[in-house]
Amino acid sequence: MDQHIARRLNRQDYKTLSLAALGGALEFYDFIIFVFFAAVIGELFFPADIPEWLRQLQTFGIFAAGYLVRPLGGIVMAHFGDKIGRKKMFSLSILLMALPTLAIGMLPTYQSIGIAAPILLLLMRMLQGAAIGGEVPGAWVFVAEHVPEKRIGFACGTLTAGLTFGILLGSLVATLINTSMTPQAIAETGWRIPFFLGGIFGLLAMYLRRWLQETPVFREMQARKKLSEALPLKTVLADHKRSVVVSMLLTWLLSACIVVVILMAPTLLQKQHGIAAATALQANSLATVMLIVGCMLAGLLVDRFGAGKTLAIGSLLLAICSWGFFHSVATTPEYLFIAYAITGLSVGVVGVVPFVMVRAFPAEVRFTGISFSYNLSYAIFGGLTPISVTLMMKLTPMAPAWYVLTLAVIGLLLGLWLAGERRQQSVLGTVSAR
Repeated sequence: MDQHIARRLNRQDYKTLSLAALGGALEFYDFIIFVFFAAVIGELFFPADIPEWLRQLQTFGIFAAGYLVRPLGGIVMAHFGDKIGRKKMFSLSILLMALPTLAIGMLPTYQSIGIAAPILLLLMRMLQGAAIGGEVPGAWVFVAEHVPEKRIGFACGTLTAGLTFGILLGSLVATLINTSMTPQAIAETGWRIPFFLGGIFGLLAMYLRRWLQETPVFREMQARKKLSEALPLKTVLADHKRSVVVSMLLTWLLSACIVVVILMAPTLLQKQHGIAAATALQANSLATVMLIVGCMLAGLLVDRFGAGKTLAIGSLLLAICSWGFFHSVATTPEYLFIAYAITGLSVGVVGVVPFVMVRAFPAEVRFTGISFSYNLSYAIFGGLTPISVTLMMKLTPMAPAWYVLTLAVIGLLLGLWLAGERRQQSVLGTVSAR
């Protein structure tokens, strides 16, 4: 048993991790491509005579709807993931993502069907939210239960990097369209292209998942008849409240980093600082590459030094780098690329988050515990972040920086708290990760 815990990753582990990460990346692309075309979507799906701030607020509101519905989809898929298997939920989540993504690409605009256009767009975003609600927690559980215990940090960090690659893919597609097509062509048909591609990507991801095997941990629970007999969510709420609170706070940190620094920033750079769309997206692509590196680095550091120290130091770097980025863009925009790249690397601290959550819940209710905490937190904080930051910008143009700084402080405090304990399980009051 000790040899299994400490052994290196083998060929099968790498195959599982690679296929899970690639499939997750393709599905994550489908979910976030919306934000890269938020400006043009806002112009096409809302009346032309409304104020620009209201148009932006409504557009990000539809984006947020995808987050608000995540808990329902996540809880349902997690329930069956804990009852009948992790792998089966993978195919379902991808199907639920691919179909509405294709539908968005075919939707008529406000000029064609009036108020029905934003309503249909809202419904499609809700279906996407239900799908992603089961995908991300399920993927973390899946890889963590496949690899040796001493490699869980690297596996979770690498998978998070894989999900982040979906953001990079979206940024690259958006950059290509913005550089190869005129604004008029994009408004007419160009904005639909990434959604059609997303549907194809989703079907490809569903095909790739055929080659994955059920996790050894779940098969062992089946063999020993150790599956949760009670409703998994009831067990989580009754016996693992502290784990839920810690996981929700860490998810808030993750959502603040991803939504503000990576997803919202390109639009903010265009609207607030007059930076060309192509330039903003190029810088965003560079930052996302650095984020991928940061996630994997954070995973390695967790396995070596523990989650507490890695989270505390990473959050401190995040606070410094993110504040410097938003300040430099306003005062010295010529440093956009280097400032954004360094900030993207610091955002890699989010690679610590899935490790803590996987260790927070026992295997019998792990999928449900992570899914409930992660999706509820994302619905409350991640979904409202774009709206909150947009409203706060009426008070100060540095609102995005203040928001990320606040969450970085919370991450620092949580990291110091976790580092003060000898073992992760003693903080969270749960059993071993395996």
